[in-house]
Amino acid sequence: MFITTNNLTLHYTQKGNKSGDTLIFINSLGSDWRIWDKVAQPFLATHRVLRYDKRGHGLSEAPPAPYTMRDHAADLLGLMDALDIAQATLIGISVGGMIAQELALWQPQRVTALVLCDTGARIGTTQSWDDRIAAVTQHGVESIADMVVARWFTAALPAPTRAGWRNMLARTPVAGYAGTCAALRDCDQTEHLARLTCPTLVLCGDSDSSTSPELNRTLAGLIAHAEFALIANAAHLPCIEQPVAMVKAIAAFLQAKIQNPKSKMEAGMAVRRAVLGNAHVDRAEANKTEFDADFQQFITETAWGSVWTRGGIDRKTRHLLTIALMAALGKEHELAMHIRATQNTGVTPDEVKEALMQVAVYAGVPAANVAFAVAKRTYLEMK
Repeated sequence: MFITTNNLTLHYTQKGNKSGDTLIFINSLGSDWRIWDKVAQPFLATHRVLRYDKRGHGLSEAPPAPYTMRDHAADLLGLMDALDIAQATLIGISVGGMIAQELALWQPQRVTALVLCDTGARIGTTQSWDDRIAAVTQHGVESIADMVVARWFTAALPAPTRAGWRNMLARTPVAGYAGTCAALRDCDQTEHLARLTCPTLVLCGDSDSSTSPELNRTLAGLIAHAEFALIANAAHLPCIEQPVAMVKAIAAFLQAKIQNPKSKMEAGMAVRRAVLGNAHVDRAEANKTEFDADFQQFITETAWGSVWTRGGIDRKTRHLLTIALMAALGKEHELAMHIRATQNTGVTPDEVKEALMQVAVYAGVPAANVAFAVAKRTYLEMK
C-alpha cells in the first residue's frame, strides 16, 4: 500500500490484530521491509504490525539527498498520524534503530517501548560516511554491495539467500542510500538518551562487525533500565539469520514490560479477544449471569491471563496444541470454537489436519474421526 505524508510517498504494509498493541518495524540502510518477514509473522495474531520502506528505499519515494534523522522520524510520525496510530512499540535495526531513538526523544508520548537492534547512539565516523557517500554517488550502490553484504551476514548463510539480499541492496536508489548515509553521519544521540524513560531492549548479533556488541552494550548503558542481549550466530541482520531467536527475545520483552503490568483479568481478556474474536467474547459476556460470573472470571484470569500469555512458544503453536487436545478429549463444542478462531491466529487447515493425524495415532482413531467431522463441518460453516 502507498500513502503520501510529509511531502513524499511511502510504501507500507499493515496486517495483524487491529485491536492489539501496534508494533512498527523499521529497516536498515540499503534494505526494505521484507527483511522483517520472519520476525513480524508470529506477532500478527496478537498485534497490529506495521512495516514500511523509509524514504529512498524499497518502493518509497527517493527525494534528493541529503536527509537528516529528523526527516526519517518525521516520515514515520506522519505515517502513524495517517493510519491513526496514537502510540506504538518501535522495533528498528541499524539506522532503523536510530530513527526509533529520534522519534522517542522527539515525541516520547507516541512511543510505548523500543527494541533497538544492531545499532548505536552514533554509528561510524564523519569520514567513513563521507567515503561511503562518495563511492555510491560516483559508482552506484552496486560498487559497495559485496563489502556491505559481507558485514550483514555470517558465512553460514546459504549462498543463494545471500545473493538475493545482495540484489535488494544493489537496487537501492543512490539518492536514498547516500541521503541516509548523510543522516547517519550527522546523528549522535549520546548526550540525549538519558532522557528516554520507555521500556527498552537492545539486541545485537554476536558476530556483528558493523555495529559491534560493545557498541550496542554501550547504547543500552545510556538508557535507563534498558536490557541488552546477544543473538547467537548472527551478524548485522539477525532478523534474517536468526529470526526465531529475535522473536523469542522480543516476545519475552513485550510480555514482561508491556503485558504484565496489566492485571491478569485485563491481560486475559485481551488475549481471549485476540484468539476467539470480539463477536464471540461479546456474546459470552452478554450471556454471563451471576451464577457463572465467578467461573468466567476464573477462566479469563487463569487460562487466558496466565497460560495463554506465557512466553516459550508462540500463540499460533499454542493454539494448534489446544486444538489437538480438544480433539483428543472429545470436546466437540470447544473444538469447533477453536477451529473458528484459527482465522485469528493463522493456524491453517493443513496444520489442523496434521494435528488431527497425531491425535489418531496417540489418542485413538475414534477421537480423530469425530474431530475430523467437527473440523470439516466448521470449515464449511466458516465459508
